[in-house]
Amino acid sequence: MSYMLLIMAPPEQREERGLEAGKAVYAQMLRFADELKQRGVLRGVESLASSKKGARVQVRDGRASLVDGPFAEAKEMIGGFFLLDVPTRDEALAIAAQCPAAQWCTVEVRELGPCWA
Repeated sequence: MSYMLLIMAPPEQREERGLEAGKAVYAQMLRFADELKQRGVLRGVESLASSKKGARVQVRDGRASLVDGPFAEAKEMIGGFFLLDVPTRDEALAIAAQCPAAQWCTVEVRELGPCWA
């Protein structure tokens, strides 16, 4: 089964951490990704730029609206993700608990599936 680990971080956390500490955290995440690759359970992994550089698009009644980041109402931002292929939800949860990011933010575990399920 496929599961996504979403790395949910407070939007200001990266700036507060600073460049050197940020590089150290990123190195930890790269090592974790390498371990998952070696175990054969990693399908994909990416880090995302700050939501300050993001944009939100909505189409309502045929009209598109665009809002550039940062998003004042955001309490968390998705900082990145791991896409896993593991046999059970319990294994995905165990991997999430091993993720270094779980020490400084929240790791949300979601099973992949169609939106109608």
